[in-house]
Amino acid sequence: MTEQETAEQGIAELASEAFVVGFPLVFDLEQVERFTRDGLGAVPPTPFNAFGHARTLAGPETAFVSVNNDTLYSIAQLDLSVGPLLLSVPAVGDRYYVLQFVDAWTNNFAYVGTRATGSEAGEYLLVPPGWEDDAAADGPTVIRLPTRVATIVGRWAVAGEDDLPAVHALQDAVALTPTLEAFAPPAGIPAVPDGPTEALTFFERMRVWSREFPPAAHDRDALATYEPIGLTGPTPIAELPVEVRDALEEGYAVGKEALESSLHTSVPTTDGWQVDLHLFDYNADFFEVGALDGREWQLADPTTRYARRAGAALGGLWGNHGYEAAYFPTYVDAAGEQLTGANVYRLRLSPTPPVGAFWSLTMYDLPYFYLTANPIGRYSIGDRTPGIVYDDDGGLTITIAAARPADAKAAANWLPAPEGGFRPLLRMYAPGDAVLAGDYRLAPIERVDTAPGAGDHGTDGDRSADEAPAHEAPAHEAPARSTDEETR
Repeated sequence: MTEQETAEQGIAELASEAFVVGFPLVFDLEQVERFTRDGLGAVPPTPFNAFGHARTLAGPETAFVSVNNDTLYSIAQLDLSVGPLLLSVPAVGDRYYVLQFVDAWTNNFAYVGTRATGSEAGEYLLVPPGWEDDAAADGPTVIRLPTRVATIVGRWAVAGEDDLPAVHALQDAVALTPTLEAFAPPAGIPAVPDGPTEALTFFERMRVWSREFPPAAHDRDALATYEPIGLTGPTPIAELPVEVRDALEEGYAVGKEALESSLHTSVPTTDGWQVDLHLFDYNADFFEVGALDGREWQLADPTTRYARRAGAALGGLWGNHGYEAAYFPTYVDAAGEQLTGANVYRLRLSPTPPVGAFWSLTMYDLPYFYLTANPIGRYSIGDRTPGIVYDDDGGLTITIAAARPADAKAAANWLPAPEGGFRPLLRMYAPGDAVLAGDYRLAPIERVDTAPGAGDHGTDGDRSADEAPAHEAPAHEAPARSTDEETR
C-alpha cells in the first residue's frame, strides 16, 4: 500500500466514525426543515416558534410506521435566535399529556407534563444558550436550551372520538410568545444545498450545522478529531482535495451501512417481548425540568453513546425516555412462532401494567407496521377501552384474532388482527417503578386455536424474535418510505 493509499484509508476510517457522530444532528435538522415545509402526518406545516396540531386520531389510512392510536400530537420547532420564548400550558385535570424537549443533537433535555410538572396550568421561560439575564425568582420556570434550534413533541391522551373537542381546546390553549420587544424573524437553519453526491452533502451539512449548533463540551473534543479531514474548518467540503473527497465517500458508505445494520441486531427479549427501556439514555449533559439525571438513566458504557444516539435517531427520532413512556413490541407467540392472523391468540395480563397514566396494546401489520382496518374500528385496546371485561382477579384476558370471537367476553376484549403476519406493540405511559426496575413481566402471547376457515394467509415480513429490528420506531412515528426517502 502506498503512502497516499494509507492516508486515504485513514481518512475513510475517520469519515465512517464522523458519520455516526454527526448523523443525529444532520438527520434531526433535515426533519425540522421538512416539518416547517411539509408537516408531519396529521400535523400541518408550521413555522418556527408555533405549535402545529394533529386534530384526528390515526387510523388505517395513516401510512406511518408504528403510529399510535392513543394521543394527538402537538409539535413545535423552536428557534431562539429571536430571544426567549414564554411557553404557556393549560390545566389538564386528570388527562395525561407530555411536552418533550429535544435539542438539535437529539438529546431529550426537558419534559413538561403530567409526570414531570403535574396537571396545573404553568408558564416556562425558554432561553437560548448563553442567555445571561437572571429570571425573577417568582417568575416562570426557566428551561435552558442546549442549542438554538430545538423541538417540542407534545402528546395528549384521547379517550376516543367523543373526547376530541376537549383535547382540541387544550391544544389551542398551549402558546409560545416572544418576550423581546425588538422582535425579529427567526434565523432558521443555515441553508446547505444538495451537493454533487449524498455523501458530500451529508458532510457539508455536518460541517456547517455543527458550527452553528455546537454540542456539549466533551462532544466538541470528539468533533475536533475530524479536523484533519475538513469537517470542522471553514473550507466547504466540495473544495477539499479530490483524494479527500473520495475517502469521505468511502467512509460515508461504510458508516451508513454499519448504522443501518445496527438496527437489525438482536434485541433482548423476555417471553417474546422486546425490552429496551434505555434506548434514549445517551444524554449526559443537559437536564432541565422533568429530565431525570440519575445514573440509571445514563448509559453505563459512555463509549457506546455515539452509536446508540445514531441508532436511536434512525430508528426512533424524537422518542421518549423510558421513564416517560415504555414500549414493548413482539413478533412471536409463546412457542417462538411468528404471530399470524391464521391463528387465535390469548394474552393474559395479571396484573395489568402498573402505570401512572395509561397503557395500550396496538396492532400493526407486517411488513409496514400500519394500523389494520377491521369491522369494529378498534386499532388498540387498553385500560381506557370502553366495554372491556376484567377477570375476577382484576386481570385482563385479551383475544387476538382476525375474526370476531363468538364468546361475548372474548369479543368485548378482542383486538382485531390482520390475516397475515403482525406485530403488536404495548405502550406504557408513565410506567411504574416495577416496570422500570424490570420486576413487572409481560406474559407471552399464547396460541389457543387456528382461525376458523384459515388457510395460508401468508406471513409477509415474518421474523423470529432474534431477527427483529432493534429499533422499529416504537417511539417516533416515522413516515413510510413510499414516496419520500425516510427512515423506518
